[in-house]
Amino acid sequence: MELRLDGKVALITGGSRGIGLATAARMAEAGASVMLTSRKAGALEVAAASIDGDIAWFAANAGEPDQAEACVAATMERFGSIDVLVNNAGTSPYFGPLIEIDLPRANKTVQVNQTAVLVWTQLAYEASMRAHGGSVINVASIGGYSVEPAIGWYNVTKAAVIHLTRQLAGEIGPVRVNAVAPGLVRTDLARALWENGEDRVARRLPLRRIGVPDDVATAALFLASEAASWITGHTLVVDGGALVAPGGGVSP
Repeated sequence: MELRLDGKVALITGGSRGIGLATAARMAEAGASVMLTSRKAGALEVAAASIDGDIAWFAANAGEPDQAEACVAATMERFGSIDVLVNNAGTSPYFGPLIEIDLPRANKTVQVNQTAVLVWTQLAYEASMRAHGGSVINVASIGGYSVEPAIGWYNVTKAAVIHLTRQLAGEIGPVRVNAVAPGLVRTDLARALWENGEDRVARRLPLRRIGVPDDVATAALFLASEAASWITGHTLVVDGGALVAPGGGVSP
């Protein structure tokens, strides 16, 4: 089945690079109009220019509710609806033992990775999806299912995203709410985990390679499409087999 989003509007946070940009390209290719958003206007302008299709951008910090509200309003003004929301923006400002994390960085991680998922979903739901339906896709992580050194607090917030997905799906149907849980993907956010050990990590995975952003983007497109019309409250793991690998894999 061809995955199409003709006539749909997709709003993608963290859309200027990595998984967000790859998802935008996939959804535009499938016929969607796309609003990209992230913090930096310059990066958004470059990202939008790299995608063929009906693309707009709006600079907003995903973790700031007033900026999120402005972006949703701009999307409605530009396109008239929000049919697909991809909560992709994430941050990991602390790398080290969970027991030693300072509260400012702990709070920042929650603000962007967890609270923003709720805020953007609330805004898109009230602006468009309550009346017209839609699909929300949250970018979680296999870290939400595992215990790992150095990125424990990031993983805690991603575990929260997995449960938020289930909770929201139960509350706002027939709007569908699903998530993707990537393993280690070659992105800037995860650079510390793969840059100096990609071959070593890849050898531990059943599929023998780490991921690329398009691996996750294709999964997100599936969940947004009519091919997934009877799927909600589900988290689709896209990890090259990390969670079933002997000794465990590595999350982003």
